[in-house]
Amino acid sequence: METRDQILAAARAAFDRKGLEGLSMRDIAKEVGITPMAIYRHYENKQALIDALVLDALAEWSGIVAAIPPTAPLKWLTKIGEAHLDFALRSPRRYEAAFLLHSDKARRYPDDFLAGHSPAGAVQLRLLQQLAAQDKLAAHAPVEILITNAALGQGLITLYRAGRIAGGEQQFRALYLRATRRSMEAFLTEKPK
Repeated sequence: METRDQILAAARAAFDRKGLEGLSMRDIAKEVGITPMAIYRHYENKQALIDALVLDALAEWSGIVAAIPPTAPLKWLTKIGEAHLDFALRSPRRYEAAFLLHSDKARRYPDDFLAGHSPAGAVQLRLLQQLAAQDKLAAHAPVEILITNAALGQGLITLYRAGRIAGGEQQFRALYLRATRRSMEAFLTEKPK
């Protein structure tokens, strides 16, 4: 494994253990077996390493979405929403890296999605555009629906992670699925059967 990849793997492990506070360049260098200054030959600064963590986690998320078998647009969107929830609960630090860390490399709504810079977002946008073309959306602004759905899902997950939603994981899953389904139904010309 290349040194740059070893540094990223060590940073990922440190971040998974303790979050951003645990991301010490000195500790990462020790883990890899190099001097702290040697890291800067591969990553300009700590933010560059954080950016790499963000891109790595986004690539993982895109892989998850790509692995979902194609089906009817609405069902496919539902499966992506369920995968989003599973990703957040199964890999909370990876989710945090993909969606919550500040980074200039993070995807920006709506420009990066319209330009196709987000593989996972491109799938969702394409599905929403298909629904719009079939006159199944009451509002014909697929990118705004994409943003609304992402904000709702991410907002609920953030509240749950912060302990602001009562109940355990099972109750939260049920709430998340109900809320995201109802939100999507609000955009449809007719409710699914």
